[in-house]
Amino acid sequence: MKRILVISTSPRARGNSETLADAFAAGAKEAGHKVKKISLRGRKIAFCTGCQSCHKLGHCVLEDDANAIVAEMAKSDVIVWATPIYYYAVSGQMKTMIDRANSLYETDNAMRETYLIASAADDDPRAVDGAVKTLEGWVACHEKVKLKGVLRGVGLDARGAAKNAPRLLEKARQMGLKA
Repeated sequence: MKRILVISTSPRARGNSETLADAFAAGAKEAGHKVKKISLRGRKIAFCTGCQSCHKLGHCVLEDDANAIVAEMAKSDVIVWATPIYYYAVSGQMKTMIDRANSLYETDNAMRETYLIASAADDDPRAVDGAVKTLEGWVACHEKVKLKGVLRGVGLDARGAAKNAPRLLEKARQMGLKA
């Protein structure tokens, strides 16, 4: 049994990336894994100031919701990032959370695998490439973490479109089953 943390970074409730993330979570639960989902929507998460104090203290000096999320990340075997694609990149919320998780860089934590679930209005699979590159940069800083899968939810050009994309939903569920 793996401890899987799904981080929904969309500012929109029940958006396309979150719908696909929920399908992943359902598959992971079906496979017997322990799944926890955290939404960044409505959370108070300040920008990283680059002070590097987290490397000395083991946690960020900024006191907001990010520290509790980072603590959940540290004890999870698998991190699933779910993001809408904005301007061919991850959401600002996702990038801010990645930056605020800087304290994990030099720690011995449980993280071993990560997945990216992205939704884009553009129907070209390359629309997700920028998001993949961002996550690959994060993975490169964590020697024990491997990028295990990317779900390119492209062509989801309307609110709720993922609910009407059975092949994508099944692909997300299957990814969760195999996590």
